[in-house]
Amino acid sequence: MDADPAAPAEPLALRADCARCAGLCCVVPAFVASSDFAFTKPAATPCLHLQPDARCGIHARLRERGFPGCTVYDCFGAGQDVVQLTFGGRDWRSDPALAEEMFAVFPVARQLHELLFYLTAALDLPGAAPVHAELARHLAETERLARSAPSVLRALDVGPHRDDVAATLRRASALVRSAVGPRTADHRGADLLGADLRGVDLRGAALAGALLVGADLRGADLRLADLVGADLRGADLAGADLTDTLFLTQSQVNAARGDAATRLPTGLERPSHWSAERLPVPPRSRATRSRRARR
Repeated sequence: MDADPAAPAEPLALRADCARCAGLCCVVPAFVASSDFAFTKPAATPCLHLQPDARCGIHARLRERGFPGCTVYDCFGAGQDVVQLTFGGRDWRSDPALAEEMFAVFPVARQLHELLFYLTAALDLPGAAPVHAELARHLAETERLARSAPSVLRALDVGPHRDDVAATLRRASALVRSAVGPRTADHRGADLLGADLRGVDLRGAALAGALLVGADLRGADLRLADLVGADLRGADLAGADLTDTLFLTQSQVNAARGDAATRLPTGLERPSHWSAERLPVPPRSRATRSRRARR
């Protein structure tokens, strides 16, 4: 039976539902043996732990089995939408002829879904009202692209569209963060690997794309800080306040460490590997305090 053309389109997912996918995140990306992955896997090759039901055989033990990289991956719902909407419920296992095209479409769809996630988040920010119309326009265009036919998605260069969206998201971020004051720290794209930022006031800071791997952010105030694309792998967020941090994702939270005193935005879950106790935050040394983050 043909679909009713008057029926509303199924909403695009922005949160992964592995039960409706076909294990695409376990097949399409490549990874290399490292601290994030226990072995090397080429692109477009099923992981050794992928089960016949398209589930991960070690999902509950990924960290202890040497796969923390898997725990911080997020397709933003692209996986199930590629299978259920783009390919009409078919998948690469039941129909191997689809594999090449499906594997090529998935990374493109993932980029579009990530943009949809950020645009949706930005439209929920009252302080970004002056650019809401522009954000809504980008949202509609991104949804249109995400609903394209497989052949269109496969050939799509997302770069120019992503750049346009990013520019508007930066304007939205600046508007919201201006509530903190005009002298918020600008660390966009900064190399803060292992930086000692204990107790630092980073309210309204621009930390988009910042390298915060292993950074000590214990007790830091990150309210209204823009963390879009920031790398938080191994960052210590014990006692940090991220209550209304901008554009923080669950995968970023999963990549970091925290404790019972870490405050997260509504909608984000406390990872199971975080400490259930309130951990002490040692004071910063005088020498460290003299090297404060730029204000």
